[in-house]
Parts: sequence; C-alpha cells; structure tokens
Amino acid sequence: MRRQRKAKIIATLGPASSDYNNIKNLFLAGADVFRLNFSHGEHKDHAERYHIIRKIEQELNRPIGVLLDLQGPKLRIGTFSNSKITLKIGQAFRLDLDATPGNNQRVCMPHPEIFQALRPEINLLLDDGKVHLKITKCGQDFAETIVISGTELSNRKGVNVPDVVLPISALTQKDIVDLKFGLELGVDWVALSFVQQPSDLTIAREITGDKIKLIAKIEKPKAIESLNEIVALSDAVMVARGDLGVEMTAEDVPVMQRQIIRTCRNLGKPVIVATQMLESMIYAPTPTRAEASDVATAIYDGVDAVMLSAESASGDYPIEAVTIMDRIIQRIEKDPLYQKMIDDSYTPPATTIADAITTAASSAVKIVGNALMVNFTETGSTTFHAARERPHCDILALTPNLKTSRQLTLVWGTHPVLTDNIFSISQMVEAACNLAKHENFIPAVDHIVITAGVPFGQTGRTNMLRIEKVS
Repeated sequence: MRRQRKAKIIATLGPASSDYNNIKNLFLAGADVFRLNFSHGEHKDHAERYHIIRKIEQELNRPIGVLLDLQGPKLRIGTFSNSKITLKIGQAFRLDLDATPGNNQRVCMPHPEIFQALRPEINLLLDDGKVHLKITKCGQDFAETIVISGTELSNRKGVNVPDVVLPISALTQKDIVDLKFGLELGVDWVALSFVQQPSDLTIAREITGDKIKLIAKIEKPKAIESLNEIVALSDAVMVARGDLGVEMTAEDVPVMQRQIIRTCRNLGKPVIVATQMLESMIYAPTPTRAEASDVATAIYDGVDAVMLSAESASGDYPIEAVTIMDRIIQRIEKDPLYQKMIDDSYTPPATTIADAITTAASSAVKIVGNALMVNFTETGSTTFHAARERPHCDILALTPNLKTSRQLTLVWGTHPVLTDNIFSISQMVEAACNLAKHENFIPAVDHIVITAGVPFGQTGRTNMLRIEKVS
C-alpha cells in the first residue's frame, strides 16, 4: 500500500462516494485523506462514512486520515416574491433587514453584523460574484447600492464582502456543534472556513485543545494581511480557491496561491491546494489539459496535498478522478525539473534542535545516496520538521500513536506506520531496519537515516541522528 509519490491526495466524500465499495476503491486508487464536508449532509451520514473508513483502515492495516471541513459563516440574501429577479446595470438596489420577500428594487440581507461593517464605496458580490453591487449609502439596517454587473438574482444566494474584515467569528453555532461531534467521532484534522484573522484560530483551539490538528482555509483576501500569523497558529493551511476567486480578480488568485504556498513552506506547515482542480471530471472521464497543468503547477510548487471536491463527492467519475490525479503527481515528481524546483525553493531552517537534526538528516540522505529517512515520533512534530526539508527520499514515520499516524497521512513524502514503543538505541535500529524491509523500502535503499529523541518516550526531544547501512 505504499504510494509511489510524495504529494498526497484528499478526496471529498458525498453522494457519489458514500458506500463501502466506493470509499475502498477511492483509497486503493490513491486517496490518502478523506474529507467530510459539513456544509452538506447530516451527522448520521458523516458518521456512517467515518465508520466505513475505519473499517477499511483496519482491513488494509494502513492509517487513513479524516478531515472534517466546517461550513463557516455562510452569508446569504433572503427570498424574492417571484423566486428571482432581473437587474439592470446602473440601477439602484437596496439591501435591508426587512424579512418581506424582495423584488427588483430590494431584498432582505438577514445579517445585521454585516451592515455594521459597511461603508460607501464598499463592493458586495452576490451569487459567487455573478452580481456585483457597490454601496452608495448605508446605515445600521440598510445599504443602498448600484448594480455594477450581473442581471439575474435568485433566492438565498451567497454574499461576499471582500473589502472589510467582518465582525463575525469563523466559528458559527452550527460549526461548534459540528466540531464537537467530530471530536467525538475521532476525526484527525478540522478545516476552519473563512478565516479572517489570527484570533479565529485561537477561538477554535480553545475548543479542540491538542486533540486535533487545525487547518486554516484561506478564502478571504483580508486573511492575506495577517498571513504569517495565521500560518504560524495553524497546523496546516488550505488554499481554498472557490471563495478566494470570488473576492479577488482572476489574475490575482495564482499570485496569492503561490504566496500562501511559499509562506507555508517557509514556516514548515503542510499546505493544500483545493477547488476546481479537475472540475470537468464531474461530468467527463478525463480532465482538460488546463486542469492537468493546474495540478502540475501545485506539485512543482511543492505542496503537501491537492484536493478533489465535487469531482469525488458528487461527480460521475470519482474513481477516475483520483486515479488521474495520482498519475499526474507521479509523472511530475519523476521530472528532473521537479527536484530542481523543490531544491531552488529551499529556505533556511529555524534555529531549533529539531530543525538542526532534520536538516542534517536531509543532507545525509543526499551525501550517502539511495537512502531512506526514518523518524521515530510520538506527536508527529519530528516528521513535520523533516517534511519541511523536502528530502531526496521517502520519510518512514514510525509512531506508537494511532492518531499521529493518521494525521501524518497528509504530510508530504511521509509513509506513516504504527509501531510499538522504543526503549533503547539497539531496539530503535532493529525496528527501523525491520519496518523498512516490511514496508518494501529495502532492497531499493542502501542506507537508513534515523532521527529520534533520547530519552525515548518523551515528546519534543528530537536530538539524535544515526546512519545505518542495510543489506
């Protein structure tokens, strides 16, 4: 079950991939982590899929990561008396708190907190940017606007406010209920939607503690202003190009994507690129060449994972989508230019003992050649540091912690294996060699480069590097 690639694949589960056979086939095709999208479905649906994943995990004896994606604060307009209206460019249009069904002159926007943050000249984007309004006058319970673009608007379409930080938490009451449910289930990662500022992560961390890893979804341009702080407070970051693409111009999205990836690489945090990667495969058995190039660009940039959304959740070809994404990643990682680009994007490590050890281990791999890096880790921290180096080899992460092994399925180049506790250096070397053989890394490699912490069994103590020749 060892993947022949470094970057990982996240597959969203949904109506097209909710039974045992489909989920197992998605894993066999290459999915490393499964996403449960709490914007859709009931708790019982997600629980059923979660238990199927754990059954497959037990049958195949391979850790599988599960990511809970919270809906976040979805802002929407109200309804219209005739379900939809036609707008004219340049006309006046009013948003207010009146719950009465709207018409082509006004509609309810039942979010008083938004009105408090608005001011003239602010842009409002409705229906994923299809309708563009500019505010001319506003108050505590209304906003007068002028239509800049867009002609049709129907019931309950979404609202985006790209120009301001809205006075709303990234965690709604629904999110808090969903998050607590996910903690009870035992999910490994939780994605926090519409993160605007560092405090959004602090609030989530107060609920989760250290029970789960937090992913900050960057889909608000305002988040870019505090990007370093947000990344530092996160365990991983997702470039969520759906809403990000709504709130900024198309030409800015690739620039922001690369900036976010670069920041995550610098700080040693896993980074995921998501949304519309193989969008045409919702209805077609093969992707467009542009989509294949989009996946390739993310891989050349050194991301930890790429994600499928509707392609695997509700599309007609979920297995094919994962299979083709797996093939694209493998092909790019075999390109000599890939390793050169990864090496050229290297940044100096932090001044910590863990980074000193993993940097030395990565250098040792290049010097001895044909090697495997083996990390002994309790919390996964050592492996996060090792993956930051993007070494010229696989990373075999050995941990006695089942939760850690599942979380590491998201991390670049990592092959996590659940193992017994280690109590001595001789036991460490023996376990590293035996498991490298068992996981089919040997005889392909001649050396193993081992990192661990002494005394054994204590967290945050990575302080040892050892090189062993294997036969």
